[in-house]
Amino acid sequence: MNDMPRVTQEMIDLYDHFTHVSTDKAAYLDKLTALVGSRAAAEAITSQIAANKMSAPLAAVNDPRLTIEKVTFGENMTGYLAMPKGASGKLPCVVVVHENRGLVPHIEDLARRVALEGFIALAPDFLQPLGGTPEDEDVGRDMIGKLDRAQTVKNAVDAIAHLKKHANGNGKVGAVGYCWGGGIVNAAAVATGDQLNACVAYYGAQPKADDVSKIKASMMLHYAGLDERINAGIDAFKGALEANKTPHEIFVYEGAQHAFNNDTTEARYHKEAADLAWSRTISLFKKTLS
Repeated sequence: MNDMPRVTQEMIDLYDHFTHVSTDKAAYLDKLTALVGSRAAAEAITSQIAANKMSAPLAAVNDPRLTIEKVTFGENMTGYLAMPKGASGKLPCVVVVHENRGLVPHIEDLARRVALEGFIALAPDFLQPLGGTPEDEDVGRDMIGKLDRAQTVKNAVDAIAHLKKHANGNGKVGAVGYCWGGGIVNAAAVATGDQLNACVAYYGAQPKADDVSKIKASMMLHYAGLDERINAGIDAFKGALEANKTPHEIFVYEGAQHAFNNDTTEARYHKEAADLAWSRTISLFKKTLS
């Protein structure tokens, strides 16, 4: 469609409100249609902003350097586990927590990428208590809203405990989460105390300032410069981390959108920010988990 409007910040803000606040897709499409002039243009623009499950992974599904398996742990939980094949010695471990659509192929790809850096990576399916991640990501997003928050955080703690006692693990565990998952790993850092060695949250909701004193992990927080909704909580979190002398690093990537790390989103992926955040993340894990 040659006359389709370019994707603007207003359009992205509408989409983010739909995916993170209202979850009313019909209302979102009505508003976007009014903005761009036609339902066809609204659908086309949405396809640029939304994640594309068919995008090619950065780490091959059948990478011969990895051992991949489905594992069970905790209370009715399953996960996608990837680890280097034939590694000598005990390996550091990382929990990879998905966005608000469930354990989709992109998150499995991230788990493989973490494993290729020399870690045992576990990506839990936090929708398993409701039957597991569905094919339809809109359905998955609705299911996320139905999860019991306390049980979900406990499931994250159980994933950390599972890796901590993994036969091939060295007993040190980190966690990285994206969007909804960023908020979950922040909450897990509060809940696990010294059981979690390092925590990396990408544009994730912050814990209450009063709970920050419970965090014992080294924290790394990545934020998108254009993500006003999540960024509103940075100052309070930063102040609490500083007051409690919690080791932390905070990075704001100017010009980047919420979900800038997701390479399956045409309009929001920011390769420069994603690559830099990834290098910083892996560096922290290698420093704190080895």
